[in-house]
Amino acid sequence: MNRLHTRLALLIVSIAAGILLISTVSIMLGTHYHISMYQQSTQGLNHDLPQLDYHLEQALLQSILWTFAGSMILAVLIAIYTAKRISAPLVDMKRVAEQMSEGQLDVRAHVRGKDELAELGNSLNKLAEQLSVQNGLRKTMTEDIAHELRTPLTTLKSHMRAFEDGIWDPTPERIHSCYEEIERLTQLVAELEELTYMESPEFRLECKEEQLYSVIANGVEVVSAAYLEKKVRLSFTCKRDIHLQADRNRMTQILVNLLTNALAFTPPGGQARIEAAEESFHGQTFIKLTIADTGTGIPKEDLPFIFERLYRGEKSRSRRTGGSGLGLTIVKKLVTAHGGHVWAESGQGAVFHIRLPQVRELSD
Repeated sequence: MNRLHTRLALLIVSIAAGILLISTVSIMLGTHYHISMYQQSTQGLNHDLPQLDYHLEQALLQSILWTFAGSMILAVLIAIYTAKRISAPLVDMKRVAEQMSEGQLDVRAHVRGKDELAELGNSLNKLAEQLSVQNGLRKTMTEDIAHELRTPLTTLKSHMRAFEDGIWDPTPERIHSCYEEIERLTQLVAELEELTYMESPEFRLECKEEQLYSVIANGVEVVSAAYLEKKVRLSFTCKRDIHLQADRNRMTQILVNLLTNALAFTPPGGQARIEAAEESFHGQTFIKLTIADTGTGIPKEDLPFIFERLYRGEKSRSRRTGGSGLGLTIVKKLVTAHGGHVWAESGQGAVFHIRLPQVRELSD
């Protein structure tokens, strides 16, 4: 604190002292020069006031020196005050940053005014808020991963112990139950591995021009059997002349994940639909996909977090119906990799919107 305050004060004093010193020396030399010229020009004349010239010169020089001294004192006081005003918020932000680095994410910088320093303080406070949220999500994710692994492992352990002790007979139904738990573990690990790969530098999309209608139809075909089994109607609307630059397999994965999520929370007799259209946004043409269902919807307080890893608003929800909790995270990663944006709303059911860049028609 003292170092920054002192350096700023010395810098301001040095600038002021330099300006005053140059001005003082210039005035003193100029005054002495002109009085000397006056004395030389009056040597041959009847001039009876030599002492008056001397005292006049001394008075002027002393006045200049006193002005210089007073100006320096004023400059020092102003420099100390200014340095303190400038350094105080910076020192406060340094303190907050140090506490944040030590894990105290609830600290905030004191912000005053609306200048650049205030904006820097607000940015630091926003960073602290985001880090606090992310830290909470990280802890929740760790707990969820532990829970997701513990539950099927505990089930498998109890089943195996019952088989070993002869309490249960290894019937096809009980063996299939063990198989389902192993499948859940395998899916969770596979999706975690896929997320890790997506965040690595090696991850690349294989993009080329695709017909959007064909991509959507492919995704719908993948999940159509599950929708028929649950008796949920699935439909889509898309013009055949809409094209986009995309990785076909990854776009299919995005649609399958969102449609699977819609199916999980839509009761029998409900419906899900996909709508695709071109739209203008900020002077550019984009493709907007909307996936809506008539299910239970998403609580408003959960909307900001549903794309986080393993996030679930209803802690008691079973993963048998809710999935691994990684599907929407994968969707966001893939949409972002395509240069797009995904967000969710809650109306009659859940509504997901995807905005992707429009591709120009390729010339023949």
